[in-house]
Amino acid sequence: MSNHRIDTKKFLSKPEYAKWHDKALWFVRLKRDNAIKNIHEWESLRENASRIKEHTLNNLGYYLQEFEKNAIKNGIKIHYAKDVNEHNKIVYNILKKYNITKVVKSKSMLTEECKLNPYLERLGIEIIDTDLGERIVQLNKQTPSHIVLPAIHLKKEEIGKLFEEKLKTKKGNSDPTYLTNEARKDLRKNFLSAQGAITGVNFAISQTGGFVVCTNEGNADLGTSLAKVHIACMGVEKLIPKLSHLGIFTRILARSATGQAITTYTTHFNAPAYNKELHIVIVDNKRSSIIQKQKHKEALKCIRCGACMNTCPVYRRSGGHSYNYTIPGPIGSVLANAKEPKKHYDLAFASTLCGSCTNVCPAKIELHKQLLSFRNEYINNYATIKKRFIYKTAAIILKNPKYLILTIKLIKLFYPYINKFSLWGKKRELPRPAKKSFKKIYKEKYE
Repeated sequence: MSNHRIDTKKFLSKPEYAKWHDKALWFVRLKRDNAIKNIHEWESLRENASRIKEHTLNNLGYYLQEFEKNAIKNGIKIHYAKDVNEHNKIVYNILKKYNITKVVKSKSMLTEECKLNPYLERLGIEIIDTDLGERIVQLNKQTPSHIVLPAIHLKKEEIGKLFEEKLKTKKGNSDPTYLTNEARKDLRKNFLSAQGAITGVNFAISQTGGFVVCTNEGNADLGTSLAKVHIACMGVEKLIPKLSHLGIFTRILARSATGQAITTYTTHFNAPAYNKELHIVIVDNKRSSIIQKQKHKEALKCIRCGACMNTCPVYRRSGGHSYNYTIPGPIGSVLANAKEPKKHYDLAFASTLCGSCTNVCPAKIELHKQLLSFRNEYINNYATIKKRFIYKTAAIILKNPKYLILTIKLIKLFYPYINKFSLWGKKRELPRPAKKSFKKIYKEKYE
């Protein structure tokens, strides 16, 4: 069972580090804001993206069948996995069939969800992450702390020391350009020696039976070009109906994720290259059960841009690893609760409910409302008697003006001690209450 509040303490034990993390992500959020300023139809794009995703989820069976039929016609081999174990076994059996002992992998949050790397390593297959951020966390024996910026929790000096140990780079050199070039040299050797390549899928198009992978480093392209077998892993929610819809999603994805007009490489895979194999593993892993929940299925509209993380005041000040879930931040909290509410209920409270995540979501997922609904579910189904009593008492106070005024007066009396007992007070400077309330000032002037 996760405990976000406790896991956050480690992150906040270094206040200057936490401030740096906060600023770094807010910088990305500002880039996103600047990128959409000149797109006058931005809200129309969001609305269209949301409707397309809604329609696809409502007709998922039809579009899966259409996608499979067209993909097979193109020479692609399709596999279905109901859960993590089936996904990992399918991938391993494909690699075993072709005697593949080394694989290069581009960024894929689905394979992180399935814990594919440790699974294959236990079976003697070497797997190398080729996205620079993913490679850094792999060398550091960590998981990504962000879905687009996997190593955002590490400073360049920490990466410099890591590369000294793992890649034998110059001591004390933490220049980003130097470190990137050294990582590129090391990765190039792995690209050339690997027999297989694994990628994720950003969008799969039912109409064509093909799919698209978006990267900024070209690592997916190089890996799939050199390897004899390409395995693409995708969740069922990655489908969109038509090729004409793709332009909507590519326009909103890069701008929301990193403030770019478009990702550097937007690669279409429609059929296997000559004398090569192309496999797609389509994974459910409780997604179909989420679709059946009318209240929560919109979480599957997510296009994995990470915009909600960059803007979330809780994520920015607590770090991705404190969520103890593959996908952190607001969308991760929603997905975790949609799958396993009893295990991850605390993540529904890892939010101020400010609505900033909903405001920036390119697929218009009402994330803060989703989190609020999970809080209600927690109180009704999992909370202890003590917590239920606290929440019910709070509800009575907030509904009755007289009780609320009395409570505010009591809080003023005990104000100096709040920081010692309140979770919100810790690590914060609480504003001092006004000597006179607005109500009192109003009465003095106008009554």
